[in-house]
Amino acid sequence: MSDQSAFTAALLDTQLPCPPGLRCRSGADPGSRFAVYRNNVHNSLINALADSYPVVLQLVGDTFFRAMAGLYVRHSPPSHVLINDYGRDFADFIQGFAPAATVPYLADMARLERLRIDAYHADDACAVERTQIAAAMSVPSTLAHLQIHLHPSLFTLRSAYAVVSVWTAHQHSTAPQQLAPYQEENALVLRNGLHVEVFLVDSGLLVFINHLKSGLALGQALVRTLEVATDFNLPLSLTLLINHNAITHLQQQDKA
Repeated sequence: MSDQSAFTAALLDTQLPCPPGLRCRSGADPGSRFAVYRNNVHNSLINALADSYPVVLQLVGDTFFRAMAGLYVRHSPPSHVLINDYGRDFADFIQGFAPAATVPYLADMARLERLRIDAYHADDACAVERTQIAAAMSVPSTLAHLQIHLHPSLFTLRSAYAVVSVWTAHQHSTAPQQLAPYQEENALVLRNGLHVEVFLVDSGLLVFINHLKSGLALGQALVRTLEVATDFNLPLSLTLLINHNAITHLQQQDKA
């Protein structure tokens, strides 16, 4: 193991001793100085996770969260210079963390909170003018081949749990009451201006949006959505996307 690898391993694992070869100018014990530095690094990374996953923190409490995050830090060192990117796979870690099994929706809550971070830092894009959308929608012969491009900050999440309701309940200062977390919910995450919004949407809209994001034209997206959601309401869904400035480009697909 190289000196750098040994230093990194010891920095992340509090059970390892101070790496050999370290010296202090002042003559102080390098072990104690290294322990202070290691503690600061650990606390900084754990605090970064707490900032990124505030509802996860609220759900399990500070002691549990910091213990869980400490294990994550030990096994998942930062791989990116941006601290906001740290913890991208934290939800997967939670999914496999046995003590968290008592809160089965915890991993999906982490996924929702990660999507909010991604939405906040997504590229900017201007919404299409409503008059332009109305003009495109007024030509029935070309509607089927109309491609609708959505804002880069728009993401979806399908969960077996009521993650939107739980997340919403934790946005208030008072403790949530009478939550029913064990029911399926679908989330739509979108940045509108500088504010990241979280919506509860039905499965039809989620499927429709995912088809549009995959590059399907309006006609194909609608047909495939109706195959799994026969009650899908296209006008209502398009109205939601328009009202929240989610449509950024319209393009006619090559019919061939």
